[in-house]
Amino acid sequence: MAFQKAVKGTALIGGGAIATVFGLSQFSQYRNKHGALVQVQAAEGAPLRRDHLPTREQQILALQSSGEFDVLVIGGGATGCGCALDAATRGLKTALLERDDFSSGTSSRSTKLIHGGVRYLQKAIMKLDFEQYRMVKEALEERAHLLQSAPHLSAPLPIMLPIYKWWQLPYYWVGIKLYDLVAGSQCLKSSYVLTKSRALELFPMLRKDKLVGAIVYYDGLCSQGCVGLAAGMCSQVCGVCGVCCRDVLTGQEFDVRAKCVINATGPFTDSVRKMDDQEVPNICQPSAGVHIVMPGYYSPDNMGLLDPATSDGRVIFFLPWEKMTIAGTTDSPTDVTSHPIPTEEDINFILSEVRNYLGTDVEVRRGDVLAAWSGIRPLVTNPDSKDTQSISRNHVVTVSDSGLITIAGGKWTTYRAMARDTIDAAIREHNLKAGSCKTMGLQLEGAQDWSPTLYIRLVQDYGLESEVAQHLASTYGDKAFEVAKIAQVTGKRWPIVGKRLVSEFPYIEAEVVYGVKEYARTAVDMISRRTRLAFLNVQAADEALPRIVDIMGKELNWCEQKKKEQLEAAKTFLYYEMGYKVKTDQLTDRSEISLVPSDIERYKKRFRMFDKDKKGFITILDVQRVLESISVQMDENTLHEILNEVDLNKNGQVELNEFLQLMSAIQKGRVSGSRLAVLMKSAEENLRRREAIPVDRSGGGL
Repeated sequence: MAFQKAVKGTALIGGGAIATVFGLSQFSQYRNKHGALVQVQAAEGAPLRRDHLPTREQQILALQSSGEFDVLVIGGGATGCGCALDAATRGLKTALLERDDFSSGTSSRSTKLIHGGVRYLQKAIMKLDFEQYRMVKEALEERAHLLQSAPHLSAPLPIMLPIYKWWQLPYYWVGIKLYDLVAGSQCLKSSYVLTKSRALELFPMLRKDKLVGAIVYYDGLCSQGCVGLAAGMCSQVCGVCGVCCRDVLTGQEFDVRAKCVINATGPFTDSVRKMDDQEVPNICQPSAGVHIVMPGYYSPDNMGLLDPATSDGRVIFFLPWEKMTIAGTTDSPTDVTSHPIPTEEDINFILSEVRNYLGTDVEVRRGDVLAAWSGIRPLVTNPDSKDTQSISRNHVVTVSDSGLITIAGGKWTTYRAMARDTIDAAIREHNLKAGSCKTMGLQLEGAQDWSPTLYIRLVQDYGLESEVAQHLASTYGDKAFEVAKIAQVTGKRWPIVGKRLVSEFPYIEAEVVYGVKEYARTAVDMISRRTRLAFLNVQAADEALPRIVDIMGKELNWCEQKKKEQLEAAKTFLYYEMGYKVKTDQLTDRSEISLVPSDIERYKKRFRMFDKDKKGFITILDVQRVLESISVQMDENTLHEILNEVDLNKNGQVELNEFLQLMSAIQKGRVSGSRLAVLMKSAEENLRRREAIPVDRSGGGL
């Protein structure tokens, strides 16, 4: 979304579902860091300002009929978009191909930090590695640029480093102060030391015993990350003078010619290089990084936590994000795949490290993991190296004998600098006529008229809930008004407009309509990158899917079969890639029942309150009967969903053994938030309160 807002004034070419194509032949206007308006002309003519994005069909037609491009970028992640943006602002006729949605790979599966790399500075100093130092210096400069160019999407975040040994206080203090020093004038805020009492005041969840104090430093947090803007076409490289494209929505194939082809495919870098030259050695070693999302009560609203030395030498961040808590990451060698899957081992490792830093009064439960995902880092390394933890995030730009430009390595924070170096190399190698880089200080569209109080106008002018208005302002910037204009009337006294997709998150139905205009073509696009539901809570995303598919179906004229396919594809995505499978695996028909006899008897008694006929199982009718007796109304579909969560053998009923397995898993912390368990406990307490008190125990009476 950030990149879409930056290039909206260009001639966009492409967009679709399973792969994306968009070209940037003009970039009309942007602000430099001083706020002055600058015009950039395309190679073929005057700048063009568009009030609305062209349709996908218009983009495809333009792609086929635009002749030879100056630059064609393969890969629509942070680096690929950065390259396209850099080339366009220099007046180069540019196209970009992405086989999936924008930022559907590594770029959307990061820690959400915009940072220089504290651990890389430590390695630079300990090993006297000037290259690592230079990378940190550049990343800190780019951190400042990104915070300025997209203030609605990012903000400084204080991060606490708790100290549990006295000797660590001066050691880490010196290191963090050096981090401030390297940032120089770009230092966000100066780091500082906290006493034990002050640290616990700011981060009350911290483990108290042996705590000496803490150090707080500042990095940036990206609230939305780089959300993709369009989806479109699978691409296959044919030499280095263009590509052969296939539109997976229509099956149409056509060639796109270009003077220069840039390979910005992240973990797939070597695959594309080998299409150019089978004998070329690998330059990337993929590393998997798993993250988990937990409820917001695990961390303060505006304070992160850094574990600088985990049990196996890694670094773990614990950060507030979208009113939830994100924890990660792991770092282990992996195979390259389009669909990385988080493992139970990695999730438990992160939970174990979190437990080490939180107080004993905070029970860190496996059941509180609301979402989990794995991203593949495209680290640049010696192909014989097996230790990905020792690899830095330096980027490299290579040019093959046939002229293919490859950009590999690097990190999200430095995407702009990586793009600059790549386009510089392309201009030199292919004698392209273009000026110097113009993206430093470029303010992404949506940021131009944004202010921290913009959301108030949304509340006052449109009658949106305050939480929804804040979400729209921080996601779309000054373009939030375009979403608000198409928001549906609720029919309630308040809010006046803005129907939520799910009650606990501020995403509204109008965002689905707007997302389609931004080239979302699949339900996965919508739940993972136009909204962040899949990354925040897989169950909430699953609940929102039917309505999302209905809205997209109406906008895109899907038939019933197409809607069914989209629903199933999105559910598969949630199940495997976003941690739904490892979450549901916590309660299976093979789960052990480890309850003490008194607990078993107590839960059996609760179960029998619903199973009046002593069948050994309960159905929707049994639950409805009990709810009616305590004057509680609940629709049948909701009841079916609630029972289905516990119906392990999927026979339409919950057996006593399944109920005991559920309660055992809850006691162990492997399952949390079970609606059936809460419902049955609440009903039991209600029924007890309604029981008549015998006369002989009430003190007598007439």
